[in-house]
Amino acid sequence: MTIDPQQAADARFLKALAAAGARDPRDYYRDRLRELRRANPEGYRKGVAYYQNKLVPSIAEGDTDPLEAWRDYGLLLARLTAPGRAVAVDATGRTSPFEPPGNTADMLLHLPEKSRERPILVALPASPTQAQLATHQWLVMGRRALGEGG
Repeated sequence: MTIDPQQAADARFLKALAAAGARDPRDYYRDRLRELRRANPEGYRKGVAYYQNKLVPSIAEGDTDPLEAWRDYGLLLARLTAPGRAVAVDATGRTSPFEPPGNTADMLLHLPEKSRERPILVALPASPTQAQLATHQWLVMGRRALGEGG
């Protein structure tokens, strides 16, 4: 009996999420893909091809850590959305250049090269700190006052 690679990859990913107590980013990444399909069809095609040809097979075959593979996919989607660089936001709110494999307690943002574009959330820790939440609200959501916009 042949095991479907998608099912095998999903099972490994769900197991890794549960073991790490990590957040599942797939809904957020689907939203990113929808935005790419609308704004950058070529980027969308590249994102889908990577998913089908690299992400799923590498996880299904056990060649990579599922959490790192999905994080890398999120970084790819962010780069396809807007050229830029990845930064890690630690528990205190300090940023530093992202260096793989990173720390699962850090929030991971993609900062577009064009300063008028908002940062793109790539990964949020399971229990973000107040400093990380404030950074997310300020930079990603564009809220300029605490409590603004609910």
